[in-house]
Amino acid sequence: MAQDVLCEVSNCKYWASGNKCKADAIYVVSHHGKKASKQEETDCQTFEPKI
Repeated sequence: MAQDVLCEVSNCKYWASGNKCKADAIYVVSHHGKKASKQEETDCQTFEPKI
């Protein structure tokens, strides 16, 4: 598994200094079922806005 997960979405509650993701797990989904052909067809479902 990846040791470092980088994220530039600074308004996510899991965002940490240095563009690090501090979530315990990352959940990424495809817009088209279980397969994606390119990056634009995916989303990070782990995102939660900072309050």
